[in-house]
Amino acid sequence: MGDYSKALEFYEKAHQIYKKALPPNHPSLATSYNNIGGVYHDMGDYSKALEFYEKAHQAYEKALPPNHPSLATSYNNIGLVYNNMGDYSKALEFYEKSLKIREKALPPNHPDLATSNDNIGLVYNNMGDYSKALEFYEKAHKIYEKALPPNHLDLAISYNNIGSVYDDMKDYSKALEFYEKARKIYEKALPPNHPDLAISYNNIGLVYDDMDDYSKALEFYEKAHKIKEKALPPNHPSLATSYNNIGAAYSGKGDYSKALSFLEKALSIWQKSLSSNHPNIRKVTNSIDNVKKKM
Repeated sequence: MGDYSKALEFYEKAHQIYKKALPPNHPSLATSYNNIGGVYHDMGDYSKALEFYEKAHQAYEKALPPNHPSLATSYNNIGLVYNNMGDYSKALEFYEKSLKIREKALPPNHPDLATSNDNIGLVYNNMGDYSKALEFYEKAHKIYEKALPPNHLDLAISYNNIGSVYDDMKDYSKALEFYEKARKIYEKALPPNHPDLAISYNNIGLVYDDMDDYSKALEFYEKAHKIKEKALPPNHPSLATSYNNIGAAYSGKGDYSKALSFLEKALSIWQKSLSSNHPNIRKVTNSIDNVKKKM
């Protein structure tokens, strides 16, 4: 947590200097708002992140021509927050604006174009439109393969994305195949406690969970959770995901008291960071009710 508060302190000091020294719509001020928004986003404080990303966007709109790549980045940041908040139609709206600018402003194999396609794929996946999700993820993957070296992290993210669609489509062997490709890259390219490794372990755990192999699922969920505990502040929404998954695996194994304890931890964190009608809150509340009935 110290790192986030230090980063905020540093960015806010810089911002005060910019505000005194620069005219109100200077692009450097927008960059400064973006930096602060980024820290709030990483902390899981999505409403604060949105507030600063929108300030950045207003400054960019006044200072830059309409198809400037920085505007695309700005739309992308706002889309990311809406996606994390579960407002998928808003997320799509901003991601598509970002993609339109990037298609005009960038060469066809630029990694930022792949990022845009990835983000749109993610929203379709969250909305349950798996064929659309795969279409955008595969567009992104083709760009990454041309533009990047074979162990680049963006390729791992791309494998992860494709794996997640196959998992949702219940094609578990395909899902594992792509998740393992991602894991190999992460383990080579990242330090052992990096949050992206946690995502990778978590994804593999999810597939084993879906296959009803709860012991294997727990093994990977716990690997993921150990990393997250070291890397994230104590009420980060991603920790709630971890608690939720571990709780679900214990429930699958029939250990209902352990399951209840983890599911309640998940609910407590999500209630602080997500809108009250977010699907995660509905799901975990249902899980808690089901576990209580079985006890």
